[in-house]
This record gives sequence, structure tokens and C-alpha cells, in this order.
Amino acid sequence: MYEQERKDLTDLLRKKGISDETVLDAINSVERHQFIPNVIGHHAYKDTALPIGYSQTISQPYTVAFMTEAMKLQRGNKVLEIGTGSGYQAAILLHMGMKVFSIERNQEIHERTQQMFDNMGLRAVLRCSDGTLGWEEYAPYDSIIVTAGSPSIPKQLKKQLNIGGRLVIPVGDRRSQKLNVLTKKSEDDFSVEEISSFVFVPLIGKEGWKEGQL
Repeated sequence: MYEQERKDLTDLLRKKGISDETVLDAINSVERHQFIPNVIGHHAYKDTALPIGYSQTISQPYTVAFMTEAMKLQRGNKVLEIGTGSGYQAAILLHMGMKVFSIERNQEIHERTQQMFDNMGLRAVLRCSDGTLGWEEYAPYDSIIVTAGSPSIPKQLKKQLNIGGRLVIPVGDRRSQKLNVLTKKSEDDFSVEEISSFVFVPLIGKEGWKEGQL
């Protein structure tokens, strides 16, 4: 189902500059329509963000592909995702052979996605908590991806990153963010690359946006 639509989307992302074939293969293989409400399933393979309820969205496929490519992953890497949401990004990482740990702050979304992963046989380790504090129990991580915009880079996420690891996080105000790609050189030394403007849902938590700021 939707095989041609997935192929067309993959071709579009390649034309837009995505060149990592493992990322493109994942986009072509993972059934995005499974991760959105049935009523909008026919929009699944358009290159656009879509609502999943609770004022949250499933990210635009180009954004998913771009952020995944920016992590420069190797098969078997341990990845922490902040903002499980629909589970689509985690499914992409699993298809690429990563060990995935993912945090969602919304209890209803977490439970829904956990049930879906169980039904689909997707083996990620999911948790409902404050993603801005990371997940110290399983640290350090080879890469950390944050799928919500933050006013700053949470210190705990930087701390939980492996030396040589990469943290991909949108940082900015509520209207637009720049994608920051940090590479950890040593415990206190990071190189930072800023990439164009993106718009994400807000990252809420102790080291992110506060409820009253929304």
C-alpha cells in the first residue's frame, strides 16, 4: 500500500539534497501512514508536517531526513530521541539499525505510541518524562536528536553525549529556529554548526520552554 507514493517522496527528498542512501531507504520503507490518524492517511506521503492530536505534529519528511542525515549515524549507534510523538522518527532510526531510546512528555501520546510499537514489533525503549533532562540511566549516547524547538541547548543533553557524538536540536524563539548540530570534542568542548530556519513544536520542560511561556 502506498508503495509508489513512498518512492515519489524518496525521489523528492533526493532532489532536495538528501544524499545518505540509508536515510532514503528508511523513508522509502517505513510506512508513514501508520503513524498518523486514518482520516488524513491520504496525505501521509506529502512533504509536509501533519497533526497527530494534542497540538502536536508529525514532522515534515524532509525535516526528518535532514536531521537524521545530520547525525551521521553508523549501524548499531545508540540514539536518544527527545519527543517521541507519533513514533515515525524512531521507526526511521530503527529501520537504519540503531538502538533507540525515546522520551515523550505527553502521557496519552506516549501510551498510544507504545501500544502501536508493541503491535508493530518495533523495539525501541520508550519513556514518559521530561526530555530536557535526558535519560541518564542509558547514557552516554552516540547521538541525540531533539524534535521540538528549544530556547537553549539543555545542559543534561550535552552531558549525556558520547565524545565524538552529535546532538541535533532546533534552537530559537517560538516562531522559527535554527537547527544546531553540536559535535562533542571533549567533556567541555563542542563544535557547533547552525543550519537554516525551521519551525518545530515547542520543547517543554525544566531546561526548555515553561508552560506559562507558551
